[in-house]
Amino acid sequence: MGTEVPLGARGRDSGPVFCGVAPEIIEDTLIHLATENEQYVSELPEQAGCFKETRIVEFIFLLAEKWHLDLPTRYQAVELLERFMIKQVEQMWDGRGSTQGQRSSWSSVRDQITNTFVLRLVSCVQLASKLSLHYSELLESELAVLNTLQFHINVSTPLAYVELLLEVLGYNGCLLPAKPLHQLCVQLLDLCYLTRETIYDTVLKIALENSTPSKVQIARFLTVKEDFMLLAVGVISTGVFILSPGHWEQAVEHLNCITGITPQSILEFSYAVVRRVLGSTTPEQQRATRSPQDRIPPQK
Repeated sequence: MGTEVPLGARGRDSGPVFCGVAPEIIEDTLIHLATENEQYVSELPEQAGCFKETRIVEFIFLLAEKWHLDLPTRYQAVELLERFMIKQVEQMWDGRGSTQGQRSSWSSVRDQITNTFVLRLVSCVQLASKLSLHYSELLESELAVLNTLQFHINVSTPLAYVELLLEVLGYNGCLLPAKPLHQLCVQLLDLCYLTRETIYDTVLKIALENSTPSKVQIARFLTVKEDFMLLAVGVISTGVFILSPGHWEQAVEHLNCITGITPQSILEFSYAVVRRVLGSTTPEQQRATRSPQDRIPPQK
């Protein structure tokens, strides 16, 4: 089961309260999240990320906003829907692929998915928000999601990693404006979800130094796209760079020590997010706003 990050009292509007938990509890929680993340990445299905396209994420975010749900709910709903849909497709395909032609079988599976997709999405939002709506169809759909996921719905989300790492940075003496940085990190995390393919495509091309990666390279990159720890580190690094650039290099050093993620990887991810924030990277913009790549020399 997933673990809630102990960040003290959290209100729907006030956000987490930092520096309110004993260091040993933070350390244990960080180890748990890191282990959970490594296990998740090591067992990724080939279809991971297929149900995180912008329109789906935007729909979930809008529902969460309309229903005044708290921050963790929207991210957890996205992750629940992703895991449920992949398992559902696998089950439906296994049940039909051996008895029908491949094309007709997939067409049938696709039709069934389309007919129930919005209902399943709403169910995942409802489950994530721990609300109880007494409508028969919703309840039946929620049970379908619960049964398919074997009631394993309390999964950790990137927001948990972001908030825990911000807590650790504070305890490690990295003096940062906690509340405004947290608010900015949430906005950047939203951006990373909504423009996921664009950001990770940039990260991949930077890492490979190649604008046309092969299919094999793209397939291997899936573990990077689903690494919550890397996403959280990249979001925090970008947030510090935007909000408090004087602390940026120190924050990167701390994040490297805490997670083991190399400064170069943090740099590449931050650059991709900054580039997405700017919309483009013309020479004029680069002179006006120095990107993270201007701050750290390439590692050998």
